[in-house]
Amino acid sequence: MGDAGISFLLEKVDYFVRKEVQLAKEINAKVSSLKPELEYIKAFMKEANAKGEHNRLVSSWLKDVDDLAYEIQDVLDMFAFQCMPGHSNFITQWFSHHSIDDQIEDVKKKLQQSRLRYANITTSHASSSTSETYTYFHPRIAPLFMDDADDVGIEEPKEKLISWALYQGRQRLEVLFVVGMGGSGKTALAKKVYETVKENFDCDAWITLSKSIKKRELLWNIFNHIVNPKPEPAPHSFSQVNEVDLIKQLQRHLQGKRYVIVLDDLWVKDVWKSIAYAFPKDNHSRVIVTTRRGDIAFSCRDNSIDVYKLQPLPVEAAQQLFHRKAFPETGICPSSLEWRSQNILKRCEGLPLAIIEIGQLLSNTESRESEWKKLHDSLGSELKRDGRLSNIMRVLCMSYDDLPYHLKYCFLYLSIFPEDYPIKRARLIRLWIAEGFIIEATGKEVEDVGEEYLNELIERSLIQISEFGFDGKPRSCRVHHLMHQIILSKSGEDNFCSVVTQSERNFDENRRRLSIQDGGAGLSRSSCFTKARTFFAPCWSITDFPSSLKLLRVLHLEGASFQTFPMEILNLMLLKYLCLSNTNINSIPKSLGNLPLLETLDLKQTGVTMVPKAILKLENLRHLLVYRYDIPNYTPFDCVKGFEVSATFRTPDLQKLQKLQKLAFIKADRHPKMIHGLGNLTQLRKLGIIDLPKEVGANLCHSIEKLQNLRSLNITSLGNEEFLDLMAIRNPPPLLRRLYLKGRLDRFPTWTSKLHDLERIRLKWSRLAAEYNYNPIQHLQDLPNLLELQLLDAYLGNQLEFSTGKFQKLKILELEQLEELKMVIMEEGTLPHLQKLIIRKCKNLEVVPVGIDNLTRLEELHLYDMPEHFVAQIRNGGQLHSLVHHIPHIHYYYLPSNDSNWIREYLGIACQNICCRTLIS
Repeated sequence: MGDAGISFLLEKVDYFVRKEVQLAKEINAKVSSLKPELEYIKAFMKEANAKGEHNRLVSSWLKDVDDLAYEIQDVLDMFAFQCMPGHSNFITQWFSHHSIDDQIEDVKKKLQQSRLRYANITTSHASSSTSETYTYFHPRIAPLFMDDADDVGIEEPKEKLISWALYQGRQRLEVLFVVGMGGSGKTALAKKVYETVKENFDCDAWITLSKSIKKRELLWNIFNHIVNPKPEPAPHSFSQVNEVDLIKQLQRHLQGKRYVIVLDDLWVKDVWKSIAYAFPKDNHSRVIVTTRRGDIAFSCRDNSIDVYKLQPLPVEAAQQLFHRKAFPETGICPSSLEWRSQNILKRCEGLPLAIIEIGQLLSNTESRESEWKKLHDSLGSELKRDGRLSNIMRVLCMSYDDLPYHLKYCFLYLSIFPEDYPIKRARLIRLWIAEGFIIEATGKEVEDVGEEYLNELIERSLIQISEFGFDGKPRSCRVHHLMHQIILSKSGEDNFCSVVTQSERNFDENRRRLSIQDGGAGLSRSSCFTKARTFFAPCWSITDFPSSLKLLRVLHLEGASFQTFPMEILNLMLLKYLCLSNTNINSIPKSLGNLPLLETLDLKQTGVTMVPKAILKLENLRHLLVYRYDIPNYTPFDCVKGFEVSATFRTPDLQKLQKLQKLAFIKADRHPKMIHGLGNLTQLRKLGIIDLPKEVGANLCHSIEKLQNLRSLNITSLGNEEFLDLMAIRNPPPLLRRLYLKGRLDRFPTWTSKLHDLERIRLKWSRLAAEYNYNPIQHLQDLPNLLELQLLDAYLGNQLEFSTGKFQKLKILELEQLEELKMVIMEEGTLPHLQKLIIRKCKNLEVVPVGIDNLTRLEELHLYDMPEHFVAQIRNGGQLHSLVHHIPHIHYYYLPSNDSNWIREYLGIACQNICCRTLIS
C-alpha cells in the first residue's frame, strides 16, 4: 500500500484519540506518541516509493511497514473493543490499559527499528548490489508510431477533431482536452489529428509530458520546439531561468501567428493554468491536451476550453483491430476460434491497448482453442508485473499510483464486489464512511465528501458510470474488467481483501476484508478471521457464522439465506455498517441497540415491520432504511411497506438520533404524536412517511419546516381516498430536490413554487379539481431546476397546456392514468430540453400532444397501454406520423393479463417480460 497505509493510519490515530473511545490520559498520550514516528516513516516511504520497484531491500521494507501499520490498527481496534459496554469492568479495563501500554511501546520500538533499517538500506553498498534495472519499450511510445493499418475505430473522433482544429468561424485560441482512461488511444488520436492539420498553421509543437516535469522545463520545451529547428536540451543553469521571462518570450514569438500545440499526457493540476498565459488568445490557434485526469480538464473548462471524452472502441471496430493483430497475415479469425475471440474481446471492453497487446500475444501462439482458453483463464496472472501482458498493467497502474492515499483505499475497496456487480452510488459511499476512508472536511457532511471522492475517481477515468439518474448524476458504477483484475492483484499484494469463490478456496486468513462470492464454499464457524474488518457476502448460503469476526466494522449480507436474525451479530461491538437487505428476517432484537458505533442499518426488502425503542441507543446512526416493495396488482398505491415504532417511543426520545441522515419509511398512523418529534432530526436529508392520516398533516408540516437540510421528501396518505393536508407549510426546506406526494389533495400545495432547487416531483392519486388554481402545471412551470415531472391520476381536467417559455429545464415528463385528459397542448418555445415523454393509460387522450413536433430534443416517446387507434395514428403511414418522425425511439408497451412486471419496471425493480413493440427505431 506504500505511504497510503501510513497516511491512513495517521488519520486513524487522530480520530481514535478524538472520537472513537474515551481514553485514559496516559493511554491517550501513548497513542499520540506514535505520530512522530509515523511521520518519519511516511517521509521515508515517499522517497522509497520511487525506488521500490527497482530495489529488493526497499520493496521488502515497504512490505514490512505495511504489516506494521496493520499491527497498529489491530492494537487500536482491540482496545476500542475492550472499552465497549459489556467489556468495561474495573479488572478488564486495568489489564487492557496495561496491555495497550505494552503493545504501543512494542510497535513504537518497531517503528524506530524500521526507520533505522531504511537508513541502513539507503546508505549501504548492499542496496546498489541488489538493484535491478528494468528496461522495456514503454507502451506510451507505440501510439506515436502507429501504422495506418491500426487506425481502426478512431475515424469518427479523428474527423471531429480535425474539423474542430480547422474551423474558421471563431478567430480565437481554442483548447481541447481529450480525456480517457489509460490505453484508450488518446495519444494515437491526437497524433493523427496533429499530423493532419499542422501544415495549416504557422508553427507547431508536440510536447510529451510526464508527472515529474516542471512548469519552467515545460515552457522551455515549448519555446525550444517552436523557435529552434533542432530543439536543444535545457541548460544546466535552468533553475535560474525566470518563468515570467519565458512566458513573455513565448508570447512575443507566437503573437500574430497561427499555431497548433499538443501537450500529451497531462498529470499535474496546476500545470495548464500556469502556462496558459504564454498563449496569445486573439488568433485562430489550437491547443490539444491529452489526459486521464478528467478532474483537471473539467476544472479548466470555459468558453474557449472544451472537453472531448474518448469512448471505447465499438464492437465491430474492436473485433477488426483484434483480428488484424491476432492474425496478421489474413486479418480473419477461424470459425473454430470465433467464440473464444468474442469472450476475450468482452474482457477488453473496447480498450485499444488491451486489444493490441492481447492480439499480438496470441499471434505468437498456436491457433488452437486450448491455447486461447489458457490465455483467457489466466488473464489475471498475465497482467501482473512479470506476466506477458505486463505492459497493460504498467499503463493502467499509472492512474492508480497517481491517486492520493485516501482515494487509493476507496478505489481498492471495489475489490470486494464481484466482477460486473452493480455498485450503487449511495451504498458505496456509506461503505467508505463505515471503513473510515472519508476524511472529514469542515462544513461538509461525510456523505458530501464521499460524493466528491466518487466523482474524482470517475473523472480520473478509473471508475465508469453504469447507470445515470434522472439528474445526470451516477446512480451506479463499475470498473473496466481489466482494471478489476488489477484491483484484485493490488488488493492481494497489500493484504487488503481476500476473495472466496467456489473455484478459489485458498484464502489468506490475515486479510482485512473478506468477500464471499458464488456461495463461498468452505467457510464454517471454526474459520479464523481475527484480522477481518469487513465481511461482504451477498447471496451467501449461511450455515455457521464464523465466531472469529469480533472486530468487524462492515457486515454486508444482502440476499443471504437465513430466516431469523443472526444473533452472532450482537457480539460485533465495533460494527458501523449492517446490511441484511433482501433476506427473510421478520424482526430485529432489542439488543441491537448495544452496537454503539452503528451508522447504517439497511433492512430493505425484508419482513421487518417493527423497530424497537432500543434503536434510540444508536446515537451514531445515520441511515435507517426499513421498507420493502410489494407488487400485488396493477395499481400500486400501497406498494411501499414501512415500519412502525415501538409503543414505548416518546417524542423527545428522537432527539437522541441527531446524526440521522435518512429515515424511510415510517408509518404515521399508529403513533401520530411521534410525527411532531421528527422536527428534532435537524440533520435529516431523506424522509419517507407512509399511512399518514389527514388529521396528522398539520403536525407533519410543523416538523418539515424545521428540517432545513432535507433533500428528499416522500409522503403517502393512509389510503388512496384519504386526503393529504400539507397546506400549513409556509417555509419549506430550501434544499429540497425530490418531492413525492401520494394521496388526495384538496388543493395544490402552493409552497412547492418556492422550491428553487426542486429537480423531481411526482404527484400520484392527487385527483386535483379541474380548476385553474388547482392545475399543477400552473404552479410548477416556473421552477428553474425542475428536471422530471410525473402526474399519475393527479388532475381531473380534460386539457393540459404547457405555455411558451415554461419548464425550461424539464427532461422527463410522465402522464399516467389521467382519465379525463383529452388534449395536451405544447406551445412553441415550451419544454425546450425535454428528452423523454411517457404516456400511460390515458384512455381518452385523442391525439399526441399538439406541438410535439416542436420538441427538437425529444429522444424517446413511450406509450404504455394506450388505445390501438391512438398508436395507429403515429405508426409509419399513420396520419400523424409526420409529427413524431423526428423522435429517434418510439415504443409501445402493453401489459399481458395478470402480469405485474410493468409495475416492477415502474418502480425501478428488475423487469424482464414486458411486451414491447417498436414503432420507430
